[in-house]
Amino acid sequence: MRSMLGTHVKGFACGYLAGVRSPVGRFCPQSHRHNLQADLWPLVVLGAASTKALTRETRTWIIDSFSIEEEHPGPYPFVLGPIRVEQNYRLRFRLTGSGVDKDPVGVLSIDTETGNIIVHRKVDYELFPHLKAINASNEMVETRLGVEINILDINDNEPTFQKEVYNTTVEESRQQGQLVLIAVATDYDKKGSPNSTIDYRIVSVKPETPNVQFYIEKSGRISFKGCLDYEKAKVYTMVVEAKDRGEVQRRSSSCAVIVNVEDRNNHMPVFVGHRGPWRVKEREAGKQLLRLQVTDKDSRKTAAWRARYTLHGEDSDSFHVDTDPETNEGILSVIKPLDYEEGSWRNLSVSVENESPFFSCEVTGRPPQGLWTVTYVDSSGEAARPRMRKISIAVEDVNDPPEFLVGTKNVTVDENVESGSLLVNFTVEDEDTHFASNLVCRRGKDPAGWIDIDPRTCEIRTAKVFDRESPFVVNGTYTVTIIALDNGQPPMTGTATLNIHLRDQNDNIPQLTVTELDMCLMEGESRVSITAFDLDGYPYSGPFTFELLDNAEGHWTVQPSLGTTVSLVTKRAVHAGHHELRLKISDMQGLSSQWNVSVTVCHCSFEPNCHAPRVSSSRAGGVAVGVVLGVLLLLMGMEATWAGGAVVRNTYAALRRPYSFLSI
Repeated sequence: MRSMLGTHVKGFACGYLAGVRSPVGRFCPQSHRHNLQADLWPLVVLGAASTKALTRETRTWIIDSFSIEEEHPGPYPFVLGPIRVEQNYRLRFRLTGSGVDKDPVGVLSIDTETGNIIVHRKVDYELFPHLKAINASNEMVETRLGVEINILDINDNEPTFQKEVYNTTVEESRQQGQLVLIAVATDYDKKGSPNSTIDYRIVSVKPETPNVQFYIEKSGRISFKGCLDYEKAKVYTMVVEAKDRGEVQRRSSSCAVIVNVEDRNNHMPVFVGHRGPWRVKEREAGKQLLRLQVTDKDSRKTAAWRARYTLHGEDSDSFHVDTDPETNEGILSVIKPLDYEEGSWRNLSVSVENESPFFSCEVTGRPPQGLWTVTYVDSSGEAARPRMRKISIAVEDVNDPPEFLVGTKNVTVDENVESGSLLVNFTVEDEDTHFASNLVCRRGKDPAGWIDIDPRTCEIRTAKVFDRESPFVVNGTYTVTIIALDNGQPPMTGTATLNIHLRDQNDNIPQLTVTELDMCLMEGESRVSITAFDLDGYPYSGPFTFELLDNAEGHWTVQPSLGTTVSLVTKRAVHAGHHELRLKISDMQGLSSQWNVSVTVCHCSFEPNCHAPRVSSSRAGGVAVGVVLGVLLLLMGMEATWAGGAVVRNTYAALRRPYSFLSI
């Protein structure tokens, strides 16, 4: 096949070339063919004239075109055809370019004398849809002759899927028409030709189920009509074919598509039985009562199978239900004590559903075109309501403990109330109807032994005089417990609490923290602190009034006279040694006490403690004592000599004087 190329490039018309003419008499210069280079690969032949009279010029002209069928059976080599030019002079041809010395190398050659193009082997359209070559000459005058060779495509490629086996997983609840998988094939024959146009077809589906029909669209998109059912088919295996539309021969290939169906909740749990006593003793809590048994056709231990129970009814807050993860049973337990006297039966309702939302799908029609008619119900639909079951629990009567109508009472009395005084009455009841209820009240906690209890009337009286300052009283309150005991089997008890708040009375006198004081002898006034306290509370305690008795005011005074801690001050110089003072202390109500206060006055070196040893004077004191003893011995000797007893008596008397007089 020959054709003229390049005559309508970008609107240009190609002119004639003198001496070189194509079969149709037109030539197209290279400058007018730039838009063709991407799609047309011209074989360019250079012809060189043997005469040197011609003007030197190099231009490229498309003068002819040829076609080669890809995969041509041969035999090879064969002559494709001559390059025909009008010439008044002799030309020699030399070929170069694609198909000659560029890929695919060695496909073409040219007879240098005749211009015949020779084909030496097969060429693949999918790799080289066009060939281009150039005839080159080294003569003085050249003419570049372009020859285009098109490779004619044949249907030598079958459509090929990207995978041999496609594997996917879809939920059982997926609705018809939704995507399952896309399987795409590719054909490398000429694009847009029948050889590369692909039709898809599902060849087979296993297993075949009546409620599902798979289909594939032109794009390779696979979907289905109807309803998936995990219990009927867990896996579907399909063979999908891709076939081209080749005119001589249609080529095809196939792949396998595996669709795994994932179980979803399309079966509601159904009650089938129970295990357990259906009864509980009153006041019993934390006990398992029964097991509710259900069946579910969905896959075990999945969210579609696991049951979730819910209690309903007025008494539901006294019970709790759990799910056994192994058996899927509902475990009903009592979590709050029940009272037989409030009713011998407790009525409940239990509903059961699954953890995952419920759905159902049913095919109701199969029209010949389009999707099928189905009824689809999800968890919001009427058909998805959970199953219900009524339960009645029997409550067994047992001996109830006595109950105080008021469990805690408070009473306020004076702390010195007389023994035998009535404090309060407690009322006890026993609501048992099947058990004896002879009640007795007894004393429980009474650490000081201050109360008496009438066992029949539960009357509380004082047994001793209360003392608010007792260590058993905390923040002015004394707490006791009372126990009520019945004679049922087994005997039961009830407990009440009595808080006795004691009003303080002025029954304690003011006291001193210490009665022996040390005072340092100083120039001018000397002073020491005195602190008083009272076991009574306000207003029966401090601040206190301090007063010195027995004419001690002449040498001593208290500053200030009112307070909790005051100072004992010397009014004039007192001698070192021991002094006994009489001190009167009165509380705010005038209740007073008198105390003997012993004050030791001494010279203090470092701290106000007359009983501490003075390191600085110990050595001198020892010397002084030694001197005195020496003098004493001397006088005793003199007494022996002079028989004069007066000297000895005076020395003894001197030794009895206060130590301060001996200090150095």
